[in-house]
Amino acid sequence: MNKDQVQGTLKDAAGKLQETAGWVLRNNRLQRQGVRTQVHGQAQRAVGDIKAIVKNVSKA
Repeated sequence: MNKDQVQGTLKDAAGKLQETAGWVLRNNRLQRQGVRTQVHGQAQRAVGDIKAIVKNVSKA
């Protein structure tokens, strides 16, 4: 795993926690912030996946 994959996974998990906390606390702003964090994390993880694929293809 590369840095982007790890950080993206952590941001996604943190966003899920934020969203759940917002749901429990009935705080819509916190829920939305959690969803944004999840999307950012998923995008960063996807970038990391692409980097890993490119790195593996260039080695072949």
